[in-house]
Amino acid sequence: MCEVKREALSLESAQRSVEKWTLRSQSVSVEIISLGAVITSIKTLDRSGHTADIVLGFDDLGSYLTNPRYFGAVVGRVANRIAKGQFVIEGKVYKLAINNGPNALHGGLKGFDKYVWTCEAVENGVRLSHSSAEGDEGYPGNLKVSVTYTLEENILTVQYSAQTDQTTPVNLTNHSYFNLAGQGTPDIYDHEVTISAEAYLPVDDTMIPTGEIRPVENSLFDLRKPVLLGPRLKELPGPGFDHNFCLWVPGQPKLERKCARVVHPGTGRVLEVSTTQPGVQFYTSNFLDGSLGGKGGTSYPKHSAFCLETQNWPDAVNQPQFPESLLRPGEEYMHTTRFTFSVA
Repeated sequence: MCEVKREALSLESAQRSVEKWTLRSQSVSVEIISLGAVITSIKTLDRSGHTADIVLGFDDLGSYLTNPRYFGAVVGRVANRIAKGQFVIEGKVYKLAINNGPNALHGGLKGFDKYVWTCEAVENGVRLSHSSAEGDEGYPGNLKVSVTYTLEENILTVQYSAQTDQTTPVNLTNHSYFNLAGQGTPDIYDHEVTISAEAYLPVDDTMIPTGEIRPVENSLFDLRKPVLLGPRLKELPGPGFDHNFCLWVPGQPKLERKCARVVHPGTGRVLEVSTTQPGVQFYTSNFLDGSLGGKGGTSYPKHSAFCLETQNWPDAVNQPQFPESLLRPGEEYMHTTRFTFSVA
């Protein structure tokens, strides 16, 4: 069983009150706020029985209003990048805000991470809901979204659901930054990463997939066996990983499968991720630069955390060979991701 606790938080600049929900089992504690459906804390045990918070974030609620790096947030309508901030549906061109070089990123200037969601208790967790109106950030249709977090023993399950009254692209994910040594640890070079993907998506210089689905075989993107991050990041051209790993390709069944495992040998902490989504964006916090003040007065430099964002493939709305990204009236957008915390 999981203990579920609700608190009201004060935030004068928010238009409505913010709630904090704490989910606690014997080995894991998760804190979630209704602003951005953000996971603000995940505390787990190491092999010595010591607890540490393993996700990056802020001590003060106000910082989550801006949250420029999307710490712990649910991002949407469309996570990741849309090339040149535009797409076409049924012959009509839709133009979005450009907020990442020449592209649209994570839902726009005011994405789902900037709204206060409505909360309700469910068994072992909380369901957060948000309504996105027609034309919101340039997207078509009225979209209703819910994200449910539940904790059972050492497994945090995240279930996403959405319905629309007009055809619209949807791609939701959670953008938590993990450091299994404990948030505030300077880097993740001593983490061992495994990603069960046979292929990945190469990107152009604006981080948009080129359209090629490239096998990981004989490349620095082959993470099918455990890889120590520090040496691999030194070998990798560019600032680090910020790529979609292909978990399944169009035509394969949409089944939940294990996609990633990260181990921190020093503490013994292990994170395993499974998902029904076709991709996982592996990101090594290349754009953190130490300028954001984090929890406990720490700063977060480059490579101080990793993200495993389970999602559809980036720019899928513009690349017809990628998995379907459009949600139509009468259909249900639904997917599940599980984070399992253990000790090796």
